[in-house]
Amino acid sequence: MATAIVRSGLRAALRGGASPSKRTFSSSAGHDEAREAAKWEKITYAGIVSCTILAVVNLSKGHPHFDEQPAYPYLHIRNKEFPWGPDGLFEVKEH
Repeated sequence: MATAIVRSGLRAALRGGASPSKRTFSSSAGHDEAREAAKWEKITYAGIVSCTILAVVNLSKGHPHFDEQPAYPYLHIRNKEFPWGPDGLFEVKEH
């Protein structure tokens, strides 16, 4: 492990890069992350506003109303009374 660190430091020194003792961590990129977070926050707010406007426009439009539903033969509407009377089976009549 130690030899790998020494070798990578020597390679960096030979290439003229950073000194082997200089180590960069992800915390040094904090300003980039803050800028990226601010960008996505603005994108999120723009998306919320655009979706809200689109929903208001779509919901404010009228929709067609039909006078009467056509009598389809496959609906099998029951027109006679139930065997237990006109009320539902579990309804309690209040006298």
